[in-house]
Amino acid sequence: MRLEIPAFLIGACAASTVMAQAVGEWARMAPMVPRTYSCVRATKPIQIDGKLDDAAWQQAPWTEEFVDIEGSVKPKPKFRTRARMLWDDQNFYIAAEILEPHVWGTIRERDAVIFQDPDFEVFIDPDADSHQYYEFEMNALNTVWDLRLVKAYKDGGPALNEWHIAGLKTGVHVDGTINDPKDTDRAWTLEIAMPWAALKEFSRQACPPRDTDRWRVNFSRVEWQIETVGGYRKVPKTPEDNWVWSPTGIVDMHRPEKWGIVEFTTATMPNLAVKPGPVEAVRDVLQEVYYAQRTFHAKEKRFASTLAELGFAAGKPAAKLTLTVGNAGWEASVPFQDGKAAKKAAIRQDGFFSVE
Repeated sequence: MRLEIPAFLIGACAASTVMAQAVGEWARMAPMVPRTYSCVRATKPIQIDGKLDDAAWQQAPWTEEFVDIEGSVKPKPKFRTRARMLWDDQNFYIAAEILEPHVWGTIRERDAVIFQDPDFEVFIDPDADSHQYYEFEMNALNTVWDLRLVKAYKDGGPALNEWHIAGLKTGVHVDGTINDPKDTDRAWTLEIAMPWAALKEFSRQACPPRDTDRWRVNFSRVEWQIETVGGYRKVPKTPEDNWVWSPTGIVDMHRPEKWGIVEFTTATMPNLAVKPGPVEAVRDVLQEVYYAQRTFHAKEKRFASTLAELGFAAGKPAAKLTLTVGNAGWEASVPFQDGKAAKKAAIRQDGFFSVE
């Protein structure tokens, strides 16, 4: 397996020890409420050619325009990016429109590090447990990189680069001329069809999903500042921009707890009122404990054995919250009500989130 780790990724994943010492992690992430999307069934066929002119796409609303990965503390992106989603019994369909005055790309080898070019990225966690999730990237040349994460980089990874989305179909259309700095382009658009059979491989969720099932999904666009004299060249010593659908609050896409919430529906019209529910609320409570433990460990070189050690007063951040410590590490749990059902949610030391 060849998995290159460029400077951008080192800061976000390989140097996880440094990230663990970032005391303000949760303070920066907590205000980021995941965006939501109602994904309707496609009632007409979709030709995967990147053109977005199929009648089926008229059923699907656009997502909100992408923002900086850190949220409103950073400037609004210079160029608009937005996405659409559909599903049927065979595939999860994704489309995107990427406004870009200079469409360029260099990478033609599958599973190379695509974000060294301007790219579009997809992240999917079917179980919303922060483990066994999928990452997919593509550039304007329709070169793809698909991989599976056993768990987030901050929790030790690893990324499995040899995993492929069997039956994957992708298409790109350039409204302009790719790799020609002498003219001005308008945009590039893309379509993706991911078979449920491939996404089911490491998912406990039903594939295809059932009506009202919710998955955690996010999209990212990497944009490089360039010079166009004599061809395309990245501006030296200038970091890339990371524009996303649902911001995480920090420059790291591998924070599934802040990804968007996609609710699959069999209704003919999308439900624009999809809101985070009790599961998402209790997950935030447990994430607060998780990040408090990370901060505590960075200072004390051990994990706290009580909530009081973490600075939580009685009943905070939630009544009936418990913290247990054993040979396998720590786990925090809390009971909650989901409609008429009494449930319990838990989070482990390695970030694994579960609901019983």
